[in-house]
Amino acid sequence: MKKAKLLSPQKGYDQYAVYYDQKTAYLDSFEQNKLLPFLGNLNNKKILEVGAGTGRLSSRLAEYGALVTAFDISPEILKVLHKKNKNIATVIGDAESLPFPNNTFDIVTAAFLIVHLKELKYFFNEAYRVLKPSGLLALTNINQKRPPELKAGREKIIIESYYHRPEKIIKELKSLSFSIIKNTFIKDKDVWINQIVIAAK
Repeated sequence: MKKAKLLSPQKGYDQYAVYYDQKTAYLDSFEQNKLLPFLGNLNNKKILEVGAGTGRLSSRLAEYGALVTAFDISPEILKVLHKKNKNIATVIGDAESLPFPNNTFDIVTAAFLIVHLKELKYFFNEAYRVLKPSGLLALTNINQKRPPELKAGREKIIIESYYHRPEKIIKELKSLSFSIIKNTFIKDKDVWINQIVIAAK
């Protein structure tokens, strides 16, 4: 049996981009019912989605009237997003070095992102910088100690991932002067996540 190939997030999601929506559609109900209610009224809010993927959450945010910028390290996955929704601005880059001015966004979302970051402090620091005063960071933490094998055509791949203890996430956020608004744990038979954090600048 051929061994799965370990790839960086950029290379992995470039390769997996055309298959992404087929495999992750079930996450829409999680984001709609579990994550979005914590964000309040989104009308005219400037939102940066970091690790936007094919834009499942970005599109949902835009439906609620938000002004969304979708940010991802994978050019190929953002091409898929752009084909689906040409009204959402897309920016390619690294979450640890966001190319935006200070105090730009009302909300930064990071669903399914931090699992791919070895060190959290660099992204958290950048999120804090680009948020407006009292702006919100909304993130989810995947509770998995072994990354899944993904089928990209005939090939199996594993995208480089890291496990972050829930208490470590809270400690890192507080160390950067975030205030924790919500730190909640969920059980869902369809989604392998157990932590949602909402933090304010």
